[in-house]
Amino acid sequence: MKKIIIISALLFLLSLIHPTLSFQGIAAQEEISVREVTSFTYLCLPHKGPFTDFQEVLGNLMLNMRQQNIVPGGPMIGVYYSTPDLVKPEELEWEIGFPITPQTLVQAPLQKKQWIFTTVATAVHKGPYETSGETYQKIAEWLDQNNYESAGPILERYWTDPSQVRPEELKTEIWAPVRKK
Repeated sequence: MKKIIIISALLFLLSLIHPTLSFQGIAAQEEISVREVTSFTYLCLPHKGPFTDFQEVLGNLMLNMRQQNIVPGGPMIGVYYSTPDLVKPEELEWEIGFPITPQTLVQAPLQKKQWIFTTVATAVHKGPYETSGETYQKIAEWLDQNNYESAGPILERYWTDPSQVRPEELKTEIWAPVRKK
């Protein structure tokens, strides 16, 4: 629930600073597929700790973006380097951020990074953020059945505004970098 409220507030703020951004441009995707995506530049605020820190990290991200006059170039993303299934909550490594142009100047504590993983298994999770683990599990099973293995961190792209749709209508695009076994 907290994640929904936070993302909703964020999308509202984004509509004020960048009214031409569209968060409705993705269709539901029921199947998992492997596709090539384009590398892109993004800014982020890395964090080590539990996902319950999301609100604080998001607040710091937005504050620093505002102070540095940075306008996002697309929907918010989350990059997840570890999962609660494998590490303790205080050891989770993740970041939230936004795509930006390569020319954008970024100062600490924000970091400028490049998404370099161009071959990804992708699926769209439709429903509450809290149930995205179901889609992660389906992707993992699909990878195993189709002779793929993980090749990098998971990326989530948040496409719908939680203040505008019901939780069961939220759409989160999930990218899992892969390579053939």
